Amino acid sequence: MNGTTVSEFILLGFRFPCPVQTYLSTLVLACYAITLLGNCLILATVLSDPHLRNSPMYFFLANLSLTDMTFASVAAPKFAADLLKCGHSISYAGCMGQLFYLHLFGGTEMLILSVMAYDRYVAICHPLRYGAIMDRQYCLKMLVVCWTGGFLHSIIHAAVVAYLPFCGPNILDNFYCELPQVIKLACMDIYAFEVITIVNSGLITLPCFLTLLVSYSTILTTVCNRFGKGGGKALSTCGSHLIVVSLFYVPCVIVYLKPFSNSQKNKVISTFYMLVTPALNPFIYTLRNKEIKEAMRKLKHKCKRLLVMQKE
Repeated sequence: MNGTTVSEFILLGFRFPCPVQTYLSTLVLACYAITLLGNCLILATVLSDPHLRNSPMYFFLANLSLTDMTFASVAAPKFAADLLKCGHSISYAGCMGQLFYLHLFGGTEMLILSVMAYDRYVAICHPLRYGAIMDRQYCLKMLVVCWTGGFLHSIIHAAVVAYLPFCGPNILDNFYCELPQVIKLACMDIYAFEVITIVNSGLITLPCFLTLLVSYSTILTTVCNRFGKGGGKALSTCGSHLIVVSLFYVPCVIVYLKPFSNSQKNKVISTFYMLVTPALNPFIYTLRNKEIKEAMRKLKHKCKRLLVMQKE
């Protein structure tokens, strides 16, 4: 319909000898398995504990774990398969689907991180009104806004790419369909589409960044003024979230600061935030959170009791 004659894209990925690529495939699968197991454990822990299940913070944490799993699932399995068979290609339809889902889950995760920052702001700066403000209905509304925002962000990018004709060349210097590189392959003037892409990315990134900045600046000021030296415990509740935000945002900013430039460094950074960050998040939250660790111990005891009952 749009004049496209390209049926597939060639992904250059990481060009190593086949034995090395087989080893890298094992590492990618290990990261992916850790992502699935770790985030499933957080989901099961939150859902099995009534206190965590009814807490806004852990409600959003469970949804963050869900987006981590789906975000990693878009590219990691194919990347591992391509490394294993020493061949890197993706169909036109597969590339369009990958672009859509990467931006859907990535945009949604960005919005959920911002909502989690707002949740910590209300909990620390307005503790007496926290229960009234962050009730279940309000949390569900914010979650719907996050997924709707991620969908709108993604559908605009997908519509831009679907409109462009691709006549060749069809080579992408990455292991997945990265939006700026795909747009550069179009056989027409792409200036207007580059502007649309940058504006659309800015419309979701800038508000999220400002929300994070204002929330944590206000939290820091409140803790220092109101709690003084006793504010360490209040700040520690935000520590895990800040680490996760840094791991997600910093690589994205580095890659998309110059979105239409080629760089081997960007390829390595993309690998980090698409594969490593989702795998690290469960460890960050469980190692620094006493409530999660206690709930996991309870879940472990429940599983043991169930096993004993089944044997009897």
